[in-house]
Order: sequence, then structure tokens, then C-alpha cells
Amino acid sequence: MRVKHLSFTVKDVNKGWSFTAESTPLSQVTFCVVDLETTGSSSAYGGITEIGAVKYKGGEEVSRLSTLINPGQSIPANIVMLTGISDSMVADAPRIEDVLETFQDFVEGTVLVAHNARFDVGFLNAALQRHGYDVLSNVVVDTVTLARRLVRSEVPNCKLSTLASHFNFPHQPIHRAMDDVLATGDLLHYLIERAASFGVHDIDDLVSLPSLSAHPESQKLQMTEDLPRTAGVYLFVDRAGEVLYVGKASNVRSRVRSYFSTGESRKKVGSLLKLVHSIHCIETPDPVTAEVYELRIIRRLRPRYNYAGTRSEKYCYVRLTTDEEWPRLVIAKTAPPKGVALGPMRTKGMARDIVDAIESVLPLRRCTVRMGRNYVAPVDAPVCSAARLGLAQCPCSGSADADSYAGVVDIVARTLRGESDHVVELLTARMTNHSREERFEEAAFVRDRIDALHTALHRQTQADALRHKDSYEVHGHGVTYRIENGILVETICDDTSWTPSSVELPKAIGHLRESIQTPTGEPDTAVLDEVMCLARLVETLR
Repeated sequence: MRVKHLSFTVKDVNKGWSFTAESTPLSQVTFCVVDLETTGSSSAYGGITEIGAVKYKGGEEVSRLSTLINPGQSIPANIVMLTGISDSMVADAPRIEDVLETFQDFVEGTVLVAHNARFDVGFLNAALQRHGYDVLSNVVVDTVTLARRLVRSEVPNCKLSTLASHFNFPHQPIHRAMDDVLATGDLLHYLIERAASFGVHDIDDLVSLPSLSAHPESQKLQMTEDLPRTAGVYLFVDRAGEVLYVGKASNVRSRVRSYFSTGESRKKVGSLLKLVHSIHCIETPDPVTAEVYELRIIRRLRPRYNYAGTRSEKYCYVRLTTDEEWPRLVIAKTAPPKGVALGPMRTKGMARDIVDAIESVLPLRRCTVRMGRNYVAPVDAPVCSAARLGLAQCPCSGSADADSYAGVVDIVARTLRGESDHVVELLTARMTNHSREERFEEAAFVRDRIDALHTALHRQTQADALRHKDSYEVHGHGVTYRIENGILVETICDDTSWTPSSVELPKAIGHLRESIQTPTGEPDTAVLDEVMCLARLVETLR
């Protein structure tokens, strides 16, 4: 296999194929802190009596919105006692439908903030829906969940009044919308300062922090602070310098931080994070290049936490044993040097589907008896059950006709080479008969076997087309990929060059610089993942 050094050219990874967008730094985010007073706790039945909202940017107040609301219903006595808002106070106030449009304009383009946001946003969305408006689509930050993650151990509870008093905020809540908004604003900015210790400096990280900081290994979040938000390969490394896990992402920082989410349920992630001492990244021009690089590093290092580390060893083929006197279909791990085979396929299950599809309509033998040219069936040799049902021939019992069998073998060989029309016609006829007889589950089973055969043949055609081309280029989304013999050798995104040889690789893999750039001399099975990755790319961009 002739392969050149892998090189890349990229002008601006944020142009052309735009895979990720930079998250907005918190200093540039416009927050809109909101608080409501209501007639009760249910948004289905209760009404809003007061709205308060303040916009902040860079820690400074920008503008305010505050108004009483006539809820169109009597305010319960306990609510009057709590808020001081009575029926007489709101008698001449506007109805909520007269305020909604103004409120939507006020919060447009902001990040909504509330203490127990589910309550306030729930009431607002219920009112919007009742009066024919779209619900709020703003990003929402809940200061309750942030406080529970950042300061819960320091306070008796996370009520707004408790937090404001404990941390001595300038504003104290009194169950009036504007006062509570100002206290929540104080809390928001205090929590943002505390969140910086977790590497939180932009809005995406702030929103995800409640689920991240509760993780047992959350103190290691600081390792992610300098990771890029662009495509690349990331490596988890232990204290001894061993690479534990290699992954790829279109947004490396976001992907790595997701491992610390409390929603991450995979058992091995917990043990992995316990061992992680450092996290490294190799930036690439785009996600496809990142996937190729990931595959090469995994193939060389075989990190213990990579389930994909042995993927190429799991590939298998459907082989027709033409070296036998009476050929049959078998599933093999490697392609035979001679004969006919279809593959590679990722799993034995996929290969089994292909074998089932062909054997269900062509009477190949299914026994494993070795039969040479001089084989003579024993007098009392039994006929196998598949042959008795008319599904197979049984040469080991002496009941098969050699000429008839040779014709079946020829059809199977042509099918595996891509001439599948005859087999597909037989399968389609069987599926149609099942449907007519209302045996729909059996019809669906045959349909799935037809799809499996089509998919396998299509993938083989793609892979073979790439492997047999000395040089091939594919274009898409402003990116050009140059492929030689099924291997990616160059990624081009305009004019400025970017090459791995100029990038400082992590020490753990620095010694592999040449081998992960040039898989020269490796057997075809070792680069199957890369070939199939690029075959999928070609199919997508066609």
C-alpha cells in the first residue's frame, strides 16, 4: 500500500464547514433575572399578580421592567399576607395578555435567570400559551440548582432569603417581584464568581454546571479549562503517563466535560475518571480528520478503556468455501486469499443475517462434514433436517446432485460479488407471499434480510472503490479530503497549511508521531476502520 505522510491544510475551521460555535463568555452575556408574584402555586389555575425583571451585562444593571398585574381572580388571604398585594392594588393594573408582548420583547436575546426557575418560567409559559403566544425559548439558569451545587454545604437551605442573609447581599427578598429580582441578581453574580473555580467562564459551562459539579471527580473539571471548542482528539492520561482512553469530538471541551455529568451512567467512566491525571488534545481541522486520527492512535496504543480498541479484530466476512468439493457458506475472521467472500462486516450478527438471507432461498448444504473428491456417503448416513424440509441439499448423505449443486454455488458466488438480483428477487417473492398471507412478522424478517444484503454489498463496493484508487478527492462543506488507497492523506480547507508534524503531540504519544501519520505497510485489516470511515464520508457527500 502506497501512503504518503498525512498532512492538513486549513484556513479557518470556523468557516466553511462550521462544526461548533464558541460559547459566549459570561462577561458578554445579557442575563434577565425574573421573578413573579402569583395567586397560588399552580400555573394551570393561578394568576400572575406582579412581574419584575432586570437585565444585567458584565455585572452591571442594563434596564428594568416592573408592573403589577390584574390576575382576573381574587387574591387569597394567605397570599395577601405573604406579598402585601391585595385586590384593590391590582384593580386598575393591566391584564397579563396586555403585558406579554412587552415582556417577550424585553427578554428577547437574553439568558433568563430565576430562583426556582421551573415555577416562574412555568407560569409565564402557561400564560403565553393561553393567549396564543409561543413559549419562551431562552436559555434558562436556575440559581437554586447552582446554589445547591456550589454552596449547599455552607447554608442551612437554599432559599433565596437564607442565601441573601448568609452572604450579606445588598438586597434582601421580601416576596415582592423587584426586591426578589435584585436579591437573585446578587446571588447570580456571587455564584458566577464561585463557579470560576470549576473552570466556568462561559454560558454553556454555567448551564451545565449543576449536573457537573455534583460528580465525585468534579475537582478534576479544572483540567478541561484550556481544552478547545473545536474538533480534535482527546486523551485521558494517568499519573504514570499511560494513555487510558482516546476519543474524538467536534467540540472537544464540551465532550470531555460531559464525562463529569451526573447523567453519565456508564460504569467504566467512573473508574476512568478516578485514574485520570491529565487530559491532552490534538486539534484537527474537522471531525472526520479527528475520527481518522483517533482510530490510528487507538490502533497503536490500544488504551485499556477503549472498547473500540479491538474493533478491527471483530470484523468478519461471509465466505463461500470454494476450496471444498461441496462449497458452503461460513463466517470467517479474515478474507480468504482465494475464493469468494463478502465483507468486512462489523459484527457476526450482520454476517449471520447475510448467510440466513442466502440460505433461505438457495439450497446450499449446511452441514460441516469435510468431503473431498473421493468422498463416499455411508450407507446409513441420515439426511439432515434442512434437506428433509427442502431448504438445503445434503451431499454428506449422498442425496445431492453435483450438477444441480454447482448451479447453486455459481449463483451464490455471483451474489457475493455483487450480482444479487436473483437472490433479491427470490427473497422479495417470499416477503410478498408472507404479506399476502398476513404473516407480517415473517415478512418483516425477510425484509430485514434483504436490507442487510444490500447494505453489506454497498459497503463492500464503497470500501473496494477507495482501496483500489491511488488518488481520490472528495469535497463537501468547504472541505476537501484527499484519499490514497483508502487512507486519508490530506484535509484541505482553503490555503493555510496545518500539519501534525508541526504540532507538539502529548508526551505519551510523541514517540508515535510517524506511525500515526503514516500507516504504511500495515495489513488491510489494520486500517479497515479508517477505510470504512472514509467510505461513509464519501457516501454522505455524494
